[in-house]
Amino acid sequence: MSTKLRKALTLVLLAVFLVSSGYVAWKLLDYQKGAQDYDDARETARIPTAQLHSDRPDAKPEGALYDPFEALGALDLGALQSVNQEVVGWVEIPNTAVSYPILKAQNNEYYLNHTWKKDVSSVGAIFMDKQNDPEFGDFHTLLYGHNMKNGSMFGCLRSYRSADYWKSHPAVYVVDKNGVHQYDIFAAYEVGVQEIVYRGDVEQSGLQKQFLDFAARRSVISTGIAPQKDDQILTLSTCTGRGHATRWIIQAVRNDEAQAVSQMTEELPDEAAAG
Repeated sequence: MSTKLRKALTLVLLAVFLVSSGYVAWKLLDYQKGAQDYDDARETARIPTAQLHSDRPDAKPEGALYDPFEALGALDLGALQSVNQEVVGWVEIPNTAVSYPILKAQNNEYYLNHTWKKDVSSVGAIFMDKQNDPEFGDFHTLLYGHNMKNGSMFGCLRSYRSADYWKSHPAVYVVDKNGVHQYDIFAAYEVGVQEIVYRGDVEQSGLQKQFLDFAARRSVISTGIAPQKDDQILTLSTCTGRGHATRWIIQAVRNDEAQAVSQMTEELPDEAAAG
């Protein structure tokens, strides 16, 4: 190899290294800025830092009991909406990284690359499908979030391939203007973007039973939960990492009885609640 060729190759390799290093540094800064925006969301919503969750065993004080209805019941949705009027709620899966505001825009593209504060970021936001009722009144409500490699946003959804993971994280909690709602997870699977899950006319076309039958056939976990066509279904959707043709989802059914039981327990004297 000639000296000129060797120098040219060295310069090319150096340029590639600098570009790659610059991209990695930019990506890290982007992720950090996104994470800061969501730390700000929790502070704005007045969620105590002790209630921030992850799958790490050291994430909670030893012996601490976490009541989502109590913790999320104090969430200040109005404070979030004063920053961004497109906030329609909050979603949490206890003991995971999922604890975020829910956004709703006029399209399904904006919050793919904007945080809840409308800052440009590849972290994006958790957002509701543009066709859904922002008050969660539909038969089927669809939420989207990125499949982040660090487990943030909807990165933990892929863990629902395991029945053991589902048993440890069986419910999704949503806060809207009417309070805290529990949704019991009944299905998890990979699905094509053209399938019934992503149809916006399921309720209008009377396809609720077909929708639920599809979920029962496709789910990779068996939960024993069988929603009915008059129930309300919540789907959390994220990328699979294998292109744009399929998504990984978990689906949950609203359990209003859980909220009623929680409210009754709060109203009981401490002795009765403990007994």
